[in-house]
Amino acid sequence: MIDSTQDNLFYRNKYPEFVFDSYEVNFEPEAIKVEYVYTLGEHTFKPTVTIPTTDISNEELDEDFLSYLFFNFGIINAINYYKLTIAPKFVIKAGYIDDEQKLFFKKLFYHGLGEFLYVNNLPFDYNSLVEIESAPIDPDNVPEFEVGEGYSGNLIPVGGGKDSVVTLEALQPMHPDNLCFQFNRNIYPENQAALNCIKNAGYRTSDIANFNLTLDEHMLELNKEGYYNGHIPFSSCLAFAAYITAYLNKKANIVLSNEASANEGNIAGTTINHQYSKSFEFESDFQHYVDRYFTSQIHYFSLLRCLNEYEIVQRFIRHPIYLNIFRSCNVGTHENKWCGHCAKCLYVFIMLYPFISLDKLVKIFGGNLFEDASLSNTLVGLVRPDITKPFECVGTKEEINYCMTLAVNNTQDELPVLLKWYKDNMYNPNIVYNVENYYNPEHHIPDEYLQLILNS
Repeated sequence: MIDSTQDNLFYRNKYPEFVFDSYEVNFEPEAIKVEYVYTLGEHTFKPTVTIPTTDISNEELDEDFLSYLFFNFGIINAINYYKLTIAPKFVIKAGYIDDEQKLFFKKLFYHGLGEFLYVNNLPFDYNSLVEIESAPIDPDNVPEFEVGEGYSGNLIPVGGGKDSVVTLEALQPMHPDNLCFQFNRNIYPENQAALNCIKNAGYRTSDIANFNLTLDEHMLELNKEGYYNGHIPFSSCLAFAAYITAYLNKKANIVLSNEASANEGNIAGTTINHQYSKSFEFESDFQHYVDRYFTSQIHYFSLLRCLNEYEIVQRFIRHPIYLNIFRSCNVGTHENKWCGHCAKCLYVFIMLYPFISLDKLVKIFGGNLFEDASLSNTLVGLVRPDITKPFECVGTKEEINYCMTLAVNNTQDELPVLLKWYKDNMYNPNIVYNVENYYNPEHHIPDEYLQLILNS
């Protein structure tokens, strides 16, 4: 963590404005291509979006509406570059947004960058982080959009982990009307796990829609020079990208795989949540935003919001054919493997341990993670309520403690080092955990879909 001194604000003080200058949408025979231009003082960034025309089935596109969708994507995508300096003012010259829209993005930037601000020791509150300005609206040229009718079926984002597998399997009765979605598969094909899961669920390559985004290399160079770097609310970028893709294919629903456990923050007593853009709060805000400013014909909801991670695991293990192909480890993504040394690997290992044979787990993860003493501090963060939870997409501490208790109870041989530590320091068989048969009523799941997931 950077020292809390005035020097820590050097880049913010040097660059008072971050500017979203412009964007250009080009309709080419083989793809829709969009170029964005952002400026930060003497620095210019030009990321691009490419969507193959083979991944588009909507024959009634309103180009003005699509351009407006890309404009909005440009605002959230800007966070990749805005975070370099956390400029006090974000100026949108590329188009107009009203005060309500500014509040939506201000809230998203603040909470979505909560972990980033904490790790970089940038102690800004909601009001002081950023002021958003936009170009004025031309009252004589207010756009009117024709979004068409006949939306149906589901767009299913697939990341290759257990959660999206559960969603894929629950939606099998709707298989003919489903379209899978991958972010950056054409640019970064290393996420083989997602493709393997999609094909294992019975979908073809032609059943996958792609949204490809390049990052400007200059941003990466500035990161190496010491400009601010860290976690952004990637799932919010994914939300806008998925919405554009749903419109391009006239899909009525964007069906996420975010669970109730994503609502729990990482630091007790704060709003800092690594999974903020997977939370129910963001889901609700985003749906309100798109209903208000885009169209009410496309619905954004998580099929798994009624479940916790424990219940998702129970559904996942009913499909053992995925055990050898699913992956959730960010470190090992490019090599399609579990690294075996990160919080995500240890977490998934813990959740599966009571229900999968040790031999099978060792084959999946490359070893018995409970025997790795180097993961001791990681385990402490996962289970102790007074310690910061690792900044990863992991379940609640209650769920993890419950599965650790089951692990201790179910291990007949001598306990490996991490289980022994847990038994000596945390284990309490008298604690009642509210984990099994969990149901979260706070969700936006339509009744038809709710029955599918509850009965899966």
